[in-house]
Amino acid sequence: MSELNTALEHPTYNYKVVRQFAVMTVVWGIVGMLVGVLIAAQLAWPALNFDLPWLHFGRLRPLHTNAVIFAFGGSALFATSYYIVQRTCQTRLLWDKLAAFTFWGWQLVIVSAAVTLPLGITTSKEYAELEWPIDILITVVWVAYAVVFFGTIMKRKTTHIYVANWFLGAYIIAVAVLHIINSMEIPVALTKSYSVYAGTVDAMVQWWYGHNAVGFFLTAGFLGMMYYFVPKQAERPVYSYRLSIVHFWALVAVYIWAGPHHLHYTALPNWAQSLGMVMSIILLAPSWGGMINGMMTLSGAWDKLRSDPILRFLVVSLSFYGMSTFEGPMMSIRTVNALSHYTDWTIGHVHSGALGWVAMISIGAIYHLIPILFAKPRMYSVGLINVHFWMATIGTVLYIVSMWVNGILQGLMWRAYNQDGTLTYSFVESVAASYPGYVVRFLGGAIFFSGMLVMAYNVYMTSRRDVESQAVPATAGAV
Repeated sequence: MSELNTALEHPTYNYKVVRQFAVMTVVWGIVGMLVGVLIAAQLAWPALNFDLPWLHFGRLRPLHTNAVIFAFGGSALFATSYYIVQRTCQTRLLWDKLAAFTFWGWQLVIVSAAVTLPLGITTSKEYAELEWPIDILITVVWVAYAVVFFGTIMKRKTTHIYVANWFLGAYIIAVAVLHIINSMEIPVALTKSYSVYAGTVDAMVQWWYGHNAVGFFLTAGFLGMMYYFVPKQAERPVYSYRLSIVHFWALVAVYIWAGPHHLHYTALPNWAQSLGMVMSIILLAPSWGGMINGMMTLSGAWDKLRSDPILRFLVVSLSFYGMSTFEGPMMSIRTVNALSHYTDWTIGHVHSGALGWVAMISIGAIYHLIPILFAKPRMYSVGLINVHFWMATIGTVLYIVSMWVNGILQGLMWRAYNQDGTLTYSFVESVAASYPGYVVRFLGGAIFFSGMLVMAYNVYMTSRRDVESQAVPATAGAV
């Protein structure tokens, strides 16, 4: 075993922590998506909660969101950011032991969430449900992460800081600020606390956090991933480096103001709602600028899509990114929001970003990394990557289309009224009409989840292949 570890270690870079996070990305992807498939099934067949409180939809739903965002997505971000910052700065991580602490600390956060949320221990804040002791642990781990990342940049051997590191650095700083401010709470017991904010202010702070968790954790961080792995896999330079810098500054300047669009038609003052709507619409420009930059990077290399399923994952993820970043600003417009809000359309929008953008680009990046991290010339089976690609794509399309149809149907049924002013349909009738969509959504999620099992098998078989005979030279691979 020691010989295996020695063979896998890079003489210059710390690949151990990258490898650990990469493997856990696959593991937590399976766990988080399995919970998602279960709760999707519960909406179609409610008896699947088995009358057990810890399997209730209301408890498993936050477990699902935390698992896929922070366990799966977070592990992917840790793995790729640690890899990117080393390769682009041409230096080893600042402190190996602190990097190891971030790995084990983050896994402890995830396990703590997996224990407390099914038990009903929650703050009830969207994407910030974890109670105060876990919040403190998150803060400690995140500060350590920032020290490792920015410390590595400070000791870089290059004069230039590559744009991927700009996005990754912005996401690390923004998430720290968002987490600390939104999680300010007064503990009354080990497992219970109350927010320091009240009423509408609490809602505004929560959605300033909630939307910017999407904006920085699920967008800026993964754009950093895109700006490294798309050019690497396509073997082409970024289409426009100047556009990437404009994209960065425009995105970080505008995204932070978009949160109020979650609170249309609420007690939030109209000026704040309007500000969120306007900023959301403006956000379309930098978002599409980044998408176009990524797509145009393939200029002269489109033929590679025929034979490279990893590149397909990365490029299709950009397509979903472009689609979801058009849909989001559109849904922030009050008149559209009046139809879409509180319906399954929002769920479809979230998952076009979560499955189509975040999961697909993460999967593509991990497929790129695994052979490097395990010192292999290639993945065990390119054919299985291709199978996974089609399962992920079909699963995502089934999921989001079913939710779009359900959402529009629900919105129209809820606003339909008779000549005497009474509602035409009861809420229960809208739920019954949504049933076929829930079944299709379950099938789409199950197909996507099954693709993750295919990936896990491929990764496992890649790691098992003979290291000595197929090892990649330590010097192989350019930045």
